Amino acid sequence: MPFISVSDGVAAKSFTHVENKFITKYMPELDPLAVKVYLFALYVYQCGQSYTLTDLSKALNISEEDAEGYFKYLEEFELVSITSETPFEIKILDAENVYGTPKKLNPEKYADFAKSVQNILKGRMISPSEFRDYFYLIEEYGFEQNALLMIINYCVNLKGDDIRAAYIKKVAKTFAQDGITTAAKVDEKLSSYTSSTPALVKLFAAAGFKGKPDVDDDKLYKKWVTELGFEDEGIAAAAKLYKAKNTAKLDEALEELFKNRKFDKKEIEDFCATKSSVYSLALDVAKSLGVYMQNSSPYVENYVSVWLNCGFTFDGIKKISAYCFKNGMNSFQDMDAFIKKLYDGGMVSDDSIAEYISEREKEDKILREILSVCGLTRKIIPWDRESLARWRSWNFSDGMLFEAAKISSGKSNPLAYMNGVLSSWKSEGIMSEDKIDRKQDAPNAGGSREERAALERHYFSLRQAAELRAERILKTATADPEYGAISKKQNELSIKLAFAEIRDKNTAATLSSEIAELEKRADRRLKELNIDKADFTPKYSCGICNDTGYDKDGKPCKCMIEFLKTLNCQTKCNSKR
Repeated sequence: MPFISVSDGVAAKSFTHVENKFITKYMPELDPLAVKVYLFALYVYQCGQSYTLTDLSKALNISEEDAEGYFKYLEEFELVSITSETPFEIKILDAENVYGTPKKLNPEKYADFAKSVQNILKGRMISPSEFRDYFYLIEEYGFEQNALLMIINYCVNLKGDDIRAAYIKKVAKTFAQDGITTAAKVDEKLSSYTSSTPALVKLFAAAGFKGKPDVDDDKLYKKWVTELGFEDEGIAAAAKLYKAKNTAKLDEALEELFKNRKFDKKEIEDFCATKSSVYSLALDVAKSLGVYMQNSSPYVENYVSVWLNCGFTFDGIKKISAYCFKNGMNSFQDMDAFIKKLYDGGMVSDDSIAEYISEREKEDKILREILSVCGLTRKIIPWDRESLARWRSWNFSDGMLFEAAKISSGKSNPLAYMNGVLSSWKSEGIMSEDKIDRKQDAPNAGGSREERAALERHYFSLRQAAELRAERILKTATADPEYGAISKKQNELSIKLAFAEIRDKNTAATLSSEIAELEKRADRRLKELNIDKADFTPKYSCGICNDTGYDKDGKPCKCMIEFLKTLNCQTKCNSKR
């Protein structure tokens, strides 16, 4: 007869399923009450009942605090995961942890330590689960017992006897994260904190914060003073103007001020006074661009505030947004790229912006007229502007450009054909309208209409293939959330760096380091995505002419000559057939 059997009645009833590994591996090592809590949690889940921590504690006849403590104890063994503290919620995990055999904490080993803790916390009795939390800190975080006692004593002096264990654990883990686990290091840390306490007390009074400053507050204060570069007067002003209720909210305010390079009291006051105007400006820009903003804060932080910090005025930004809309740059990102070009060119004042836009509008007007003469109705693209700049560098007048456009009208790729016409004129020294041979309507390269058409199609296809490939690869990379975020951050810091190089060399050095680190992260991510950064730039088949057919002097490129030879050979072969 087997050691254990069940009656027919038992076999017919419902059951709560428990992993065998829990019984064989964990149950012998766990606290008996923890087993009770774990099994009841399994039962509640498998029955589909709606239970709270209060319901469970009543059913097991234990306090909520003990029930919570046992779940935290089970979390140490990776049997459950606490997914929410308020309301208290857990997730039951597989009965398998990565540390091998579960550790069994021996309370007798820490008997003297437990007595010392109870002597410090005289106002209440410490529960077994709380003691286990302290033992766990010693075992897992490597605290010396005296070091942990010093932390507990500090917390009690700060908050009183009724302090919750959760706060003590939080402070202890903060110390451990900084590698402060010995009594000597804890004493040094607390002494350091004491040195800044008077400044914190004064700040708390000025800001109207409740309670006493603790180690976390001290850590934030040192960050504000040393890392961010604020002085006490500026910190207090920020607390009042932002109506911060605690140091965490004040930290958010100071981070925003740091990003906007506002440090002293007057700068902070001016920034806060105009902050609503900055948000209004963001809305005006969005309307001008035709962009819908569900939440304007990211646009203010990443774009509008950065532009203002670079020296652009409200009116200048509005003028730029209107120009961007007219020219197909219908997003904050497109406008940001245009503003970077202005900034790199030293065009920040309203007058320089107006002059630049005026000149560009004149150029665009000429380009639209050229496109119209060529028989094209599309929008101006970057290639058009590059072509116009090249033709200007060849010293052609507007009149000559329009003459070439007339000759190119009706061709399969008028702009490419026009480029060939102008290149032929340049090589022959035809620089004025009176020297144009009206009987000729084609460039020297490629004699017959069929050859010229083949040339246009060939080079248009080569350019388009290279540019579309680069555009597609860049789009794939930026669509990746991680790389896209890094790329966006790099763009933001690049603008800040240009600004800092003028005013603050130390900040510029810091930003350069951040950008370099982002570059490394971006390269690592691209490697993970199997993308070569060099592919973001179009790889033209000919490095001499960039698939235009003409070199920098406007002469037919070697690749065009070779293509014509191949084309002629094919033509002869076809005629023989």
